[in-house]
Amino acid sequence: MLIVANWKAYVENLEKAERLVAVSKKLLRTTEHRIVLAPPAPLLGAFAMKNTSRIAYAAQDVSATTGGAETGETTAQIYAASGATYAIIGHSERRAAGDTDAIVAEKLAHAIAADLTPILCIGERERDRDGRYLAFIREEITAAFTPLTSKERSRAIIAYEPLWAIGKTAESAIGSSDLAEMVLYIRKVLSELLPGKNASHALVLYGGSVEPGNIRDLARATGIDGFLIGHASVDDVMFAALTKELS
Repeated sequence: MLIVANWKAYVENLEKAERLVAVSKKLLRTTEHRIVLAPPAPLLGAFAMKNTSRIAYAAQDVSATTGGAETGETTAQIYAASGATYAIIGHSERRAAGDTDAIVAEKLAHAIAADLTPILCIGERERDRDGRYLAFIREEITAAFTPLTSKERSRAIIAYEPLWAIGKTAESAIGSSDLAEMVLYIRKVLSELLPGKNASHALVLYGGSVEPGNIRDLARATGIDGFLIGHASVDDVMFAALTKELS
């Protein structure tokens, strides 16, 4: 399993960041799962540049620009130079802040050009009985992949985060059968966009109200390859419990 911890803007001091990194290092001693930490940009550089562990680091976002006279922007290239090897692209919170499908596609291309492994976030706002949300998922993937070559598309990881499931309890979040169906659908869409058998090798993650009480069921027989975890990843006790449930 690939476990991506998106710290968002929850961590605002070095002491807490150091504690979370220490917890992650300890977890890696007893698990074969891969852990990717996505701290705020300044903290990423502080840890990734001197990283000697199996922990990998991800940018929470990258700029749609490639550098130059762009005050305040942080490009994919500088993230890579700072030690990041992954980049979260198209997170729902960035889309809500104004990232269109076109901007997401541009950021995805920049991340790949900087040799970062992109984690492309997709997810419907609500579900309808007619299945129109499936067309929405297809469009999000297709819009992001269309400008890319076949080889570039094969590098992307998909993170399915249904907006309606975020912030819910485990009981009211997505069930394992629904998640399994969505993973099959995502792989069907990928099979139309990726060459050969690459779709079967593409990684698909899940995020949205993941708790110690449901993470094992969500991981079992659903076809997912890991999790993108938000708020729970900055609670060291909760994050440790989530990871241990998968072991």
